[in-house]
Amino acid sequence: MIEVEHIYKSFGGKPVLIDVSLRISEGETLAIIGRSGSGKSVLMKHLIGLLKPDRGRVLVDGIDIDAISYDELRKVRREFGVLFQGGALFDSMNSFENVAFPLRTFTDMTEAEIRAEVEQCLSMVQLPDVGPKMPAELSGGMRKRVALARAVALRPRYVIYDEPTSGLDPETSNTIDELIKSLTDQLHMTNIVVTHDMHSVLTIADRAAFIHNGHMHWTGTIEALHESHDPVLCRFVRANEYQIGKPALRT
Repeated sequence: MIEVEHIYKSFGGKPVLIDVSLRISEGETLAIIGRSGSGKSVLMKHLIGLLKPDRGRVLVDGIDIDAISYDELRKVRREFGVLFQGGALFDSMNSFENVAFPLRTFTDMTEAEIRAEVEQCLSMVQLPDVGPKMPAELSGGMRKRVALARAVALRPRYVIYDEPTSGLDPETSNTIDELIKSLTDQLHMTNIVVTHDMHSVLTIADRAAFIHNGHMHWTGTIEALHESHDPVLCRFVRANEYQIGKPALRT
C-alpha cells in the first residue's frame, strides 16, 4: 500500500501540490488525471522519492520514504517499475540490453538467467524477436513496449506509468492498454497511471484521482466517474473528448 499524507510542494514560491492525500491499495490500478501543469507528474515523483515534500509524507508499505537513508530508499525503489513518457530507452543499447539493464544492475543473476528473463519479458509484450534491434529501429509503440518489458523485468510490486499512450495512434494505444491489463493479471502488480487519456482510464483503471490546481479535487471508482455531477471534473472529462457508454456526465 502507498499512502500520501497531506503533502505540499512549491517551486520558486509557486505552490504545485497543496495538502494532497491519497491511498493506493495493493492490486488496484489507479489513474491520476488532470490538466497539464496540475501537479500529476510532481505527485508521481514523490511516490518514488525523486522529490521530497515541503510538508507531509509518503509511506510505502508503512515506510516513510523521506525519513530513511539513501541505501534504504534504493531498496524501496526496487519494488517499483517505471514506464517513462518517452520510453527513455538507452539509445546506445539494443532492446535486449535495455531490458537486461536492471537485472544486471540490481541482481546477481547469471547471464543465462538474464537471457531467459529478458526473452520472457519481451514475449510478454509481444515482441519476442526485437532483442537485437536498436531503439532507433523501432516504432514509437514498439519502443514503449520494450520500455514496458524493462519496467517489469524485476517483477516489481508497483508500476508507475507516465502518459503510457501519449503520442500513439488509437490502435497502438489500445495495444498498450491491453498489455497493461495482461501484465497486471500475470504479475499481480499495483499500477499508478498518470494520464489525460480518458479512454485509457476507462479501459484499465479501477479508480481515478483528479488533481485540479494542485489540490486532490476528486477520487472515486470508475463507476462513480460515470455518475459524477462534479462540474470541474465533468468539464475536464468533456474537454478530453471522452464519451462514456453509459449516460453522459452531467454538470
